Amino acid sequence: MARSVYVTGIDRGDGRQVVELGVMELLTRQVDRVGVFRPLVHDGPDRMFDLLRARYRLSQDPATVHGMDYHEASALQAERGVDELVSTLVERFHRVAREHEVVLVLGTDFAATQLPEELALNARLANEFGATVIAVVGGKGQSAASVRAETRNAYAAYDSLGCDVIAMVANRVAAIDRAEIAERLSGRLPAPCYVLPDEPALSAPTVSQIAHHLGAEVVLGDGSGLARDALDFVFGGAMLPNFLNALTPGCLVVTPGDRADLVVGALAAHSAGTPPIAGVLLTLDERPSTEVLTLAARLAPGTPVLSVSGNSFPTAAELFTLEGKLNAATPRKAETALGLFERHVDTAALLKRFSVASSGRVTPMMFEHALLEQARADRRRVVLPEGAEERVLRAADVLVRRGVCDLTLLGNVDAVRRKAADLGVDLGGSRIVDPATSELRQRFAERYAQLRAHRGVSVELAYDVVADVNYFGTLMVQEGLADGMVSGSVHSTAATIRPAFEIIKTKPGGASQGEARGGASIVSSVFFMCLADKVLVYGDCAVNPDPDAAQLADIAVQSASTAARFGVEPRIAMLSYSTGTSGSGADVDKVREATERVRASHPELRIEGPIQYDAAVEPSVAATKLPGSEVAGRATVLIFPDLNTGNNTYKAVQRSAGAVAVGPVLQGLRKPVNDLSRGALVSDIVNTVAITAIQSQGGADS
Repeated sequence: MARSVYVTGIDRGDGRQVVELGVMELLTRQVDRVGVFRPLVHDGPDRMFDLLRARYRLSQDPATVHGMDYHEASALQAERGVDELVSTLVERFHRVAREHEVVLVLGTDFAATQLPEELALNARLANEFGATVIAVVGGKGQSAASVRAETRNAYAAYDSLGCDVIAMVANRVAAIDRAEIAERLSGRLPAPCYVLPDEPALSAPTVSQIAHHLGAEVVLGDGSGLARDALDFVFGGAMLPNFLNALTPGCLVVTPGDRADLVVGALAAHSAGTPPIAGVLLTLDERPSTEVLTLAARLAPGTPVLSVSGNSFPTAAELFTLEGKLNAATPRKAETALGLFERHVDTAALLKRFSVASSGRVTPMMFEHALLEQARADRRRVVLPEGAEERVLRAADVLVRRGVCDLTLLGNVDAVRRKAADLGVDLGGSRIVDPATSELRQRFAERYAQLRAHRGVSVELAYDVVADVNYFGTLMVQEGLADGMVSGSVHSTAATIRPAFEIIKTKPGGASQGEARGGASIVSSVFFMCLADKVLVYGDCAVNPDPDAAQLADIAVQSASTAARFGVEPRIAMLSYSTGTSGSGADVDKVREATERVRASHPELRIEGPIQYDAAVEPSVAATKLPGSEVAGRATVLIFPDLNTGNNTYKAVQRSAGAVAVGPVLQGLRKPVNDLSRGALVSDIVNTVAITAIQSQGGADS
């Protein structure tokens, strides 16, 4: 029988979707097959399930998610009693439970449901489902004392009805009261109590939601602009100087359409980043001339300009009743919600209380979740040299919202801010540094000249070199101003890693030769290949064209260390076209010698070689070719004899098997620098930054 977690409340408006999303995030870290069940549903789309299905790639049949709608439930309860209603819902729940390892149950929403004793119904359903309960209390507009009392009362209510309450969450409390409420509730109830502050960005509607609600025409703007949150409303009526002083970050400007001066002024302010606005809403069914709109489009490309027929007063009344919603079309809100949940909930402790056994499978999503969690656990500083690149800025937005690490972006400060504003990206407290004008430039020039004095590099020459963003970022890492660097989305691999070779250099000692543990004679790389049910480590597929036996041994040791660092138990297969003693020749002999070097220098490592790929990963083949081997058929770290073989194999597996390839991850450097593919997706950049942060958590140089 599947385990289930029932998220419920006591009244409407508690912002429970943040908790539901956070719980789903935790569950999908543990198991592959998570189901969703909502006992009762209103007419219309289920925005929360649509979000969960899109974000977590759920394969569940949507027809099985809902027990019944409220009208059917109300009629059934009136005609045949609550026992019949509960029995029907339990039967429908078990259809989901039979197909999944764990089920997240989304309790009723207390919104005009026409069901008496709704709290008691949720409690009974939780008990009948065999579910543990997380109860959420809404604190919006309430005093600290009231929130504490309601939380205690809610726990008592569910506990008295026999529920296994594993956590209480007070949500949407005033930020100023959060710490006091958390302290006063701590240890006062048998279950832990978590307190989440109200987050304006979650209740702020997006410009797209505003357009849909008002039936507005989109005069200018693109998808990125329409996805911006409208954090405030500024109504234009004053003269331009006073109007500009009233603008606030993320505001939606509402002005009559004949005020071209305010439209142009607002968009010019946005273009300068002082401040970035969400967009402009024109009223009275008026709009500026074609010439003004053309200027507006050039001033702030992508920034939305909407038009409605009504005047400003009724439009304002509509706007002030509109709240943003989490749904599949607002992925940035989901990142904000998860960041909020993870900052204020002890996720490790809560996960233990779920009593959900970890799956034996490791899916790509589970691996990616683990990366973010591990990076967040010991927050580090990562520098991103390509600060004005769109994909990098979108990745930075995710990293900031999730609290994964602290970021420094390099580039022209105004250009980076302008690009971020155009994309609606929140950089939070991230630093933006221009290498050309930074006060660090002279210091870095002197340091680089010192490091490269043997090559005849003068301070004057170094002053020009360190203005390059990759050299500047690498020197930030070398000088301890950042813990790691990620670049390469628009730079070549050579441009990204050459500064690291010159400045950071390899760890002292060659691990394959029995020298200082953790040392490296060369820099190499691995890809984490996330298959449907496991993660394999491939090395080296990106850096060394034709390593000799000593270098190949070094790559194997480095790769085993990297695998272990990221939760993959290392069992090393030294790949060749021959298995065991069946073949000979220079290529096989190189692999055989490398294997023996590793066995001699690191006898604790499990390693097999030479071995063919099928014998390394397929138990039935291994039983024939290498019976009794600890590695054959179970290998997790696969070392290719040369770059040609490795690069082609990883790409073939990626494309043919639908694997997610995370990397290349560089290894062997004193401090972490990682290269991106120039085709990297936003998710690839997020994962690589998380990996870089984790690599830096080892502390001092080896």
